[in-house]
Amino acid sequence: MPADGRVRLAAGSLELEVAPEIGGSIAAFRLRSDGGRVPLMRESPADYADVLESACFPLVPYSNRIRDGRFSFGGREVQLSANMLPQRHPLHGTGWRAPWDVVSKTEAACELAYRHEPGEWPWAFEARQRFALDEGGLTLELECRNASGEPMPCGLGLHPYFVSDAETVLSLNTTQVWTIDEEIMPVALEPSTGRYELSERRIDRADLDNGYEGWDGAAEIRWLNRGATLRILSPEVTRFQVYSPAEGGVFCAEPVTHANDALSHPPERWRELGVRIIQPGESTALSTRFEVRAP
Repeated sequence: MPADGRVRLAAGSLELEVAPEIGGSIAAFRLRSDGGRVPLMRESPADYADVLESACFPLVPYSNRIRDGRFSFGGREVQLSANMLPQRHPLHGTGWRAPWDVVSKTEAACELAYRHEPGEWPWAFEARQRFALDEGGLTLELECRNASGEPMPCGLGLHPYFVSDAETVLSLNTTQVWTIDEEIMPVALEPSTGRYELSERRIDRADLDNGYEGWDGAAEIRWLNRGATLRILSPEVTRFQVYSPAEGGVFCAEPVTHANDALSHPPERWRELGVRIIQPGESTALSTRFEVRAP
């Protein structure tokens, strides 16, 4: 493995760099062209050590936030500590804050693994990421297997960052959006219209940090001033998270399997909110295709 610990893959004009030790994150995903290298995700710094500076990281065994880090399941009271201060609600699970191991690697593919032993999250599980690069894009599968002796709630997601400016367009179809309070916690479902509309949306500086329902599994990002287009395809997923800060320059477009703060609701509601219950030895997975269209 290179001295910087990165795993480098290539296929056609596409390049991918993965940093197993830094939350199993993607460090770079780019397109080579006559004009140089075009970032398809935000490029991480060469010496980054904080997963929040990455291009993309995995969300496992839950995505987004859990109110006060507290929920109940199977006669067990779970209390999780904050993991991104000063925010008091823990978020994104445990995988993004842990090193991953390289299981296998070829020129255009690799597999990473992460094993969680019971702690604050009281169930053992094993997560896998499988990266497969080809001339048309990147296919990324995130899988979680319950390695404990009792049922475990689970949710998955991917957290890619993309550069943006006034000429960046995000386009996807949804039916509803969760409005949020000052702590970015969901308040109510509303139609995803008006300021929440994402069809042909100039996404830079949109001031959004919301979860969407009724996604049709396809999203498209177009950088009009450089000709590149990226499609995000997760046909089995109906939820999508969008983060576009008011200061601009970057945004996140995230396929996720459950609603923000789903776990703090009574377990009777988990299924409708997208939480999956996996039995001992069973797995659940999220497969996403990042399809590249170049001029």
